[in-house]
Amino acid sequence: MFYVIHATAIIHPKAELDSSVRVGPYAVIDGDVRIGPRCVVGPHTYLTGITTIGEQNQFYAGCVIGEAPQDLKYRGDATGLTIGKSNVFREHVTVHRANNLGHETVVGSDNLFMGNVHIGHDCVIGNRVIMANGSMLGGHVVLGDRAIISGNCLVHQFVRVGTIALMQGGSAVSQDLPPYTMVRSVNHLCGLNVVGLRRAGFSDAERLEIKRLYRALFRATSLLREALVQARTKFTTPAAVAMIDFIAGSERGVCSDRGRRADDST
Repeated sequence: MFYVIHATAIIHPKAELDSSVRVGPYAVIDGDVRIGPRCVVGPHTYLTGITTIGEQNQFYAGCVIGEAPQDLKYRGDATGLTIGKSNVFREHVTVHRANNLGHETVVGSDNLFMGNVHIGHDCVIGNRVIMANGSMLGGHVVLGDRAIISGNCLVHQFVRVGTIALMQGGSAVSQDLPPYTMVRSVNHLCGLNVVGLRRAGFSDAERLEIKRLYRALFRATSLLREALVQARTKFTTPAAVAMIDFIAGSERGVCSDRGRRADDST
């Protein structure tokens, strides 16, 4: 087969690359890596681990994909990473493989990971996610479809971020971030991701119901668990049920809306 590979690239003889893959200068690809059609591997990129990469992914300069977990419990097991299709990994993105045998880190499709993003071991990333420069995910994080993680955001290990949720720049979460919501500062909900809902095609009626559900859950005087019970009888659309089920299934607790503080500037 014919490969478009720079002369300085180092590719293990057992690595499997589609004939349409392009590999830039000084890239290194280890033996358990499988790369699908029309992928581009940029200069100084390192692909390792038991890593399976779908079609039309692009890795910019200096990416490290499939490297060992940053976890003292890791014992060198041959663990995996699976990447879907049409993802963009900008400069110096790092994605680590899983920690234990039988597990894997999973990245979906059509995602954009900007410069210096880190995705920890055993994370599960959905589709059409955007992670901006410098954002980081601890191990076992789950990101729902269309989630947006702004610049320099931090997501604690084992946290879930729901679909179409948004983290404002420099924020951090150590609790689950419900679908369709926005967070600022640390675990501080600040309303709904209205722009994201519009872009995802939610109708006026659907957005209105989600708004009413948000108020019923996060701005009511009752406890959240009581508000959830009441909400199940009043809100029945698929989007509302998804939000209710996400919150009910939380093991870490969910971010809260503490109201606008006196020192808030926006």
